Amino acid sequence: MALETVLLAVGGKSDDQVERMATLAEDVAGPADATVVLGHVFTEDDYDDALERLEFDDGTDVTPDTVAGRNLVVRELRDRFEEQDIDVEHMGTIGDRAEGVIGFAEETDADMLAVGGRRRSPTGKAVFGSTAQEILLDAPCPVTFIKRESE
Repeated sequence: MALETVLLAVGGKSDDQVERMATLAEDVAGPADATVVLGHVFTEDDYDDALERLEFDDGTDVTPDTVAGRNLVVRELRDRFEEQDIDVEHMGTIGDRAEGVIGFAEETDADMLAVGGRRRSPTGKAVFGSTAQEILLDAPCPVTFIKRESE
């Protein structure tokens, strides 16, 4: 199987996770001449905050893709991959994070997905759920889980 698309679920990650996700993408996408897709899922509140913070004009036709493209982490990663001649795209959506990431993987026909998360106790997962666990179980492609370095 040739690797064509590597999806990175970005947003809300710590700096060390983003760095390690980017390095992983460079290591696998660069030699395979694959495209890296940066996927950012906004909650409704996150999206409203981003619209306000980024000062979009009221008359502007704004989409989640547009807002994701203005996200600092997305811009920095896009620049990093472009400097290395790695094809890069970005996507944005609003909704449940796990469903959004899984949707990105399906839409892009991703061959690999990298997602960040944090360690949680079994009780914490049972009570609060686990976005990363849902993605690991339901993604249509292999998933690499990047935990925080401090864990």
